[in-house]
Amino acid sequence: MSATLFNPFRKEKWLAYVHLTRFDRPVGIELVLWSTLWAVFLAGLDLGRLPPWHVVLIFSLGATLMRGAGCAINDFADRKVDGHVTRTKHRPLADGRLTAKEAVWAFLVLSWISGALLIFLPIQVFYWSFGAVALAFIYPFMKRFTHLPQFFLAMAFGWAIPMAYVAVSAEILEKGSTNIWCWLLFVGYMAWTVAYDTQYAMADREDDIKIGVKSTAILFGNYDVFIISLLQAVFLACLAGVFWHYFGLLSIISLLPLILMFVYQNKLCRTYLPTNCTKAFLHNVWVGRYVFVVIVILVWLKFKF
Repeated sequence: MSATLFNPFRKEKWLAYVHLTRFDRPVGIELVLWSTLWAVFLAGLDLGRLPPWHVVLIFSLGATLMRGAGCAINDFADRKVDGHVTRTKHRPLADGRLTAKEAVWAFLVLSWISGALLIFLPIQVFYWSFGAVALAFIYPFMKRFTHLPQFFLAMAFGWAIPMAYVAVSAEILEKGSTNIWCWLLFVGYMAWTVAYDTQYAMADREDDIKIGVKSTAILFGNYDVFIISLLQAVFLACLAGVFWHYFGLLSIISLLPLILMFVYQNKLCRTYLPTNCTKAFLHNVWVGRYVFVVIVILVWLKFKF
């Protein structure tokens, strides 16, 4: 009888941890992963080589784990408000399946595992990783103090870009470094992230106003879609500069489909229906996938010809 009682409990507990870390929702993982791999491949091209495959693997695993860690600490920070928001009221801390202490331990364990991967990378990457962990930890608390929590989220997610440049250059040249194109990609990624996370926040705007949580969706007000469009334009401009440097002027043509993707997203957001705003947010995974595929193809062509 004890075994009968124990097994279902254990299964439910592990399922709660999966929901806490959002490993059952890979879209968020992809939004971090693809941009990280953009940087890994471009950093290799900078040095005239494909990136070492162990670097590709480690950064893929690290992006997955740190995204899960970020979700855990986010739910810890929001544990007292998630129950008042329709979309989040069934999260593990909000409905009591997990405790605050368990969420903190999930954050720490995932961060430690991610940190252990750094053993296989040059020491310079280890130093840069402190910024990633710090940003992942503080981001969820920023919505209490500023209307720009999306800015801190963008920094937390985007920090993998300079880390990738440092890792690849240190592996090949034994000296980790970044360059202006790395930071241009970082700025563009931040603009894109603030844009898509504002779309996400638009779905919760009414609930957030009631409970006093701040966001760019509230800050931008009636200009939300217009500012999202501007941020997407900044992303495209930064990406165009990066593509021009690495692949030449004609490569910019490959970015034109992104304009159509953003037009589609903003058309959805202009309805102001929460389901459509969420749909627009989710559509950004195709932006990440498309840019990654284009970069891989252009890198392959660069080496082949």
